[in-house]
Amino acid sequence: SAGGTAVGLSGRDANLLQCEKLLNKDGIDLGNVGEVKAVNIDLLDDLLDLGITPVVSPIGTGIDEEKDVAYNCNADVAAGRIAGELKASRVLFLTDIAGVLDKEMKLLKELSIQDVNDLIEDETITGGMIPKVTYATDAIQLGVKGAFITDGRVPHAVLNEVLGGGADGKGSGEGGTIITL
Repeated sequence: SAGGTAVGLSGRDANLLQCEKLLNKDGIDLGNVGEVKAVNIDLLDDLLDLGITPVVSPIGTGIDEEKDVAYNCNADVAAGRIAGELKASRVLFLTDIAGVLDKEMKLLKELSIQDVNDLIEDETITGGMIPKVTYATDAIQLGVKGAFITDGRVPHAVLNEVLGGGADGKGSGEGGTIITL
């Protein structure tokens, strides 16, 4: 045991993840897929104040007349939204590639939100990386200082990025991409 205390929560517990039904871009109903609209940070703050690390599964609850509806939420969206609402210093998104890559497939170690937008526009960032960088930039716009897109295949990737980079908190620079303002 490493000495930490954690508690598992569903996003439905105490209305932690409050969601609205998500429709696809063509307006087609995706079933019980939800978009996180609000986070009950009071619950999270209380747990954190007690030294307890909340581990949240991305199942949210409906709002108002849909309060009894369970919604499946994208885990990256939920993590980014929680981090943003908490004004966390960092949020990490794990992936199975080195991070954000340029057109020559070389790692881009540090990007701004504007860099991300430009790279999406010129089709350097494509496919499944677009949602990941979008959730990262959303978190930053909510107040997170830096969002890491980290290669989960690298041993100790999370520790390297959380503990690496010194006082500026920009990670090791070897385990993925950091996105900042």
